[in-house]
Amino acid sequence: MISNSTASGRFDKRDFVYEPKHDRLRCPAGAYATRRFTSIENGMAIHKYWSSACPQCPIRSACTTSKYRRLARCGHEDVVERLQRRIDGMPEAGRLRRQTVEHTFGTLKSWMGAAHFLTRTLPRVRTEMRLQVLAYNLKRVMQILGVQPLIAAMRA
Repeated sequence: MISNSTASGRFDKRDFVYEPKHDRLRCPAGAYATRRFTSIENGMAIHKYWSSACPQCPIRSACTTSKYRRLARCGHEDVVERLQRRIDGMPEAGRLRRQTVEHTFGTLKSWMGAAHFLTRTLPRVRTEMRLQVLAYNLKRVMQILGVQPLIAAMRA
């Protein structure tokens, strides 16, 4: 959400409206930035856009310091935008997450000794983590129900 353009008082990427039907971006001046090429960076498609109208644009100084304003959209930008709308629509979600998840992970992290695993390779680390989660869940059930009701439930 922070960019050099915003920090300098210029238009941000969020000021450009994406039109999926035409695969283009509409700039604040009303011109359209079309897709020029696609590159692969870290295994992900990155689409590059710019408008031919930039050199003659009357508000170019509020947009860019170069001749053209170049914009990039990853291949999954629509998913990111949908997720951001969901997050914006549920401001209490962060508080709920902290209440339900953070304590668990903090406890597991302290049990495991800061932030490292004792085993190596993904299958072994996965097993170690599953054992830690199982131990945490059993400890919580014992605190909530008690040992005898837990043993009775496991026998049933």
